[in-house]
Amino acid sequence: MIVIGLTGSIGMGKSTVAGMFEAEGVPVFDADAVVHRLQGPGGALVGPIGAAFPGTAGPQGVDRPALGRAVFDDAGALARLEAIVHPAVFAERQAFLARHAEAVAVVLDIPLLFEKGGAEAVDLVVVVSAPAAVQRARVLARPGMTAERLDHILALQVPDAEKRARADIVIDTGGAPESTRAAIHALVTCLTQHRSRYHEECVKLSLIPKQPD
Repeated sequence: MIVIGLTGSIGMGKSTVAGMFEAEGVPVFDADAVVHRLQGPGGALVGPIGAAFPGTAGPQGVDRPALGRAVFDDAGALARLEAIVHPAVFAERQAFLARHAEAVAVVLDIPLLFEKGGAEAVDLVVVVSAPAAVQRARVLARPGMTAERLDHILALQVPDAEKRARADIVIDTGGAPESTRAAIHALVTCLTQHRSRYHEECVKLSLIPKQPD
């Protein structure tokens, strides 16, 4: 099984690309979706988070805006939250990998793959990227988003240029969706055809070229 680490900065289209992998028959582990489930009503993280951050959780699950305010710009609080969340997500990921052990490839959709040191745990790093102007337009169109908040989020993430430089493959989402879909199809086809030599055949030959800086 080839474990693909899928990542990209906010607004780059990672969720769209993850859906395209799923459409190609590749199982996808969505770390954000798992966190939402674990923090939802009856979720395993509701109690621990509520105890660590009073007033942020209740019968309806974790109040994510309240939790965000509790850890915003507070490195110590964020570290405490991560110490609660990360082990639970890791356990869910291991169960996912066990369920799909016979698959040719699986995708781990992890937004902070580089930031949290997860790149070493995957076989192939795929970074989703788009021009900065496209990225900002996408993110600022989200309800409640401001330029200041976006800049704060970007400051906490590894810069896009560095992610692209460290990637095995970069998927460009700045153009037509059909082009992105074709790139995903080509990659999955190559991985399927060259299971034991995928790195040589699908990466070194630049089947999916990296974006120029």
